[in-house]
Amino acid sequence: MAPSSSRRTGFSKKQQYSVFTGYLFASLGALLGLGLLALSLWQPSTFQPLRGPATDAVAPVGEATAAVRSGGNSVWDTISGYWRAGSQNADLRREVKLARIRLAEAEAQAVENQRLKALLSLSQSEAEPIAVTRLVGSSASSSRRFAYIGKGSSDGVEIGMPVHSERGVVGRVLEVARGSARVLLLTDSESVLPVRRASDQTVAFAEGRGDGLLRIRLINLGLNPLEEGDVFVTSGAGGYYRPGVAVAVLSELTPDGGIARLIADPSSTNYVMIEPIYEPLAVEAAGVRARDELTDEELRD
Repeated sequence: MAPSSSRRTGFSKKQQYSVFTGYLFASLGALLGLGLLALSLWQPSTFQPLRGPATDAVAPVGEATAAVRSGGNSVWDTISGYWRAGSQNADLRREVKLARIRLAEAEAQAVENQRLKALLSLSQSEAEPIAVTRLVGSSASSSRRFAYIGKGSSDGVEIGMPVHSERGVVGRVLEVARGSARVLLLTDSESVLPVRRASDQTVAFAEGRGDGLLRIRLINLGLNPLEEGDVFVTSGAGGYYRPGVAVAVLSELTPDGGIARLIADPSSTNYVMIEPIYEPLAVEAAGVRARDELTDEELRD
C-alpha cells in the first residue's frame, strides 16, 4: 500500500478545499504585506499611531534586557578588575618609583645649576679675582683648620689674600708654594676676623674655635643686642677682606656675643676664588706696627 504522502489530493474534496484555502490566504497575506510596505515607504507617518503603542508595549521588556545586560557587564568588569588589580598595582608602584627618581634627578639638576650660576658670579664680583681653583682638601681632625688649593705663586697667589666660595668667606692664604697654597680657615683657633651684623653696624670679632664653629665677641660690652639667626658679614677693618661678604649665622647666644655657624662651609665647597688684599697699604702698615711693637718688647727684655 502506498504511503499517504504520495496520494493525490483529487481523491478528497475536503483536502482540495483546504489546500486551495491555504494558497488563497498566503497570496492575500503576501499582497497585504506588499501593500503595507509600499504604503510605509510612500507615507511613513501613516503607521505612527501604531508604532507608539507597540513601542510602549515592548519598552518594559527592553528595559529589563538592558538591566540584565548592564548588570552582567558590571559583574564581569568587577571580576576582571579584581584579577587585573595585582598587575595594575605593580605597574603603579614602578611608575611611582620612576617618578621619584626623576624628581630627585630634577632637584639635583636644579641644585647643580644654582651652584654653577654662583660659581659664574665669582668672576663678576667687585674685585678682580686672582684665580679660581678647586679646594683640594681641608683638615677636620685637629684643632688647627687648614685647607689646600691648587694655585700658587706662579698664578699670582700671595700670603694674606682672602679666599671666598660662592657663599662667603672661607679663609685667607697662609703659605704659598709654586703650584699650591695652604689656607687658614675661619674656624681655626688662630683666626680672628672683624665682622658686623648685616642688619646694622653692630661690630664684633669672629674667632675660630677649632671645632667648625665661630665665636662672635662684641666690641662694645653691655646689653647683648644679638638674636639667633643674625647674619654677620665682613666689616672691612684690618684691610684683608672687602666689606659686605657673608661670614656666619648666629646659632646660640652668649653673655658677650654668641656662637655662629659658617655660611661657606669648607666641607661642602668645591671651588673657591682668591681675591687680592682689599687694602694692602693698611695691611702693610699694621705689619710694620706689629714689628715695631715686637722690637720694643725685645729691647725692653
